[in-house]
Amino acid sequence: MPQLILLNKPYGVICQFTPSPPHQCLADYVPIKEVYAAGRLDTDSEGLLLLTAHGGLIHRITDPKHKLPKTYWVQVEGVPDEAALAALRAGGLDLGDFRTQPAGARLMDEPAGLWPRQPPIRERANIPTSWLEIIISEGKNRQVRRMTAKVGYPTLRLIRYSIGGYTLDGIAPGTFQTLEVAAPPAPKPAAKASAGVRPAGRPKQRGRRGPNKTR
Repeated sequence: MPQLILLNKPYGVICQFTPSPPHQCLADYVPIKEVYAAGRLDTDSEGLLLLTAHGGLIHRITDPKHKLPKTYWVQVEGVPDEAALAALRAGGLDLGDFRTQPAGARLMDEPAGLWPRQPPIRERANIPTSWLEIIISEGKNRQVRRMTAKVGYPTLRLIRYSIGGYTLDGIAPGTFQTLEVAAPPAPKPAAKASAGVRPAGRPKQRGRRGPNKTR
């Protein structure tokens, strides 16, 4: 059975195994050879990153057609009102290169047992912060940050809590768990036309009647 690695990626770690100073890379946290990230997580974002050596599993996790929901805990500047939350839920936010699909969005308390971020977020004394739970099935570049900014509430801290049924539960920052999971079914091969079989939709061609035939 394929192995799936669940890493709680810390802030500031670049999502690659090749060193890239001044950032730490995945090799500093996952001492397992020939595994690859199934999707990405921005350097300035934290939380769940899935890794595996199984190509079919990577495809299953990352292919948009499977629409795996991804849950984010998002600390924003200000306290979003119902109009902002409704805009996130409805979808159709124009982010320039695409429009968003409908999303889950709600205010939440600060997650229990949340670890401190290093360095701490930028805070302004006269502006409160709040936490949102946002659930999307897409994965465009910096999408969640762009969504909250679009409705007027810039993201200060972003933590991915879950991908599909996999979560951060029990995984401390900078550590990982390894699971054995069932391999996804192989894709069905494309059907090939057999010799002598007419393509669908083409009528059988009839021979012409000779000139001496009567109707």
